[in-house]
Amino acid sequence: MLIRLVETTLDLTRILTLQKKNTKTAVPVAEVEQQGFITVEHSLAQLEKMQAHIPQIIAVEQDRLAGYALVMSRELKTSIPVLKPMFELLDTLHYNGKAVKDLSYYVMGQICVAKDYRGQGVFRQLYTAHKTILSKQYDYCITEISTSNLRSMQAHSAVGFKQLHRFTDAQDEWNIVIWDWTK
Repeated sequence: MLIRLVETTLDLTRILTLQKKNTKTAVPVAEVEQQGFITVEHSLAQLEKMQAHIPQIIAVEQDRLAGYALVMSRELKTSIPVLKPMFELLDTLHYNGKAVKDLSYYVMGQICVAKDYRGQGVFRQLYTAHKTILSKQYDYCITEISTSNLRSMQAHSAVGFKQLHRFTDAQDEWNIVIWDWTK
């Protein structure tokens, strides 16, 4: 297993292929609770824009994409309309007595591990790479998780994320979680 930065458009198209297989509507209902799911579907243009700001991180084994962990810079907060409300909410929150908008953070755009690679530590390896690569530039990683995605909630907690805020919108109930790299 090799954890590396995205290098080609082929890497990005492989991310899109894996993404389509793991949306909440694509995963059989019986597997949603056990296996988890992803919510946002990106376009190739959106991934290219994200890649241009901050390189994306993937796990590969030979020619197979085992997983990905997308990086979303705050500068792109309007490029994916469904995420705009989350960025607006982040601007109103506080962490350890400081306004989140004043913190040095990026948003974990999405993490997904291919079904054949689950339970093998790929999730943790992807996040370890995030911390290794991005902690030189950022102090925090923030993401939001559907509270109905129990597998993702547990996995993020195991890595070190802590709940920052919980809210409900028209689609779902969400936990905004933060991973503090200053400690």
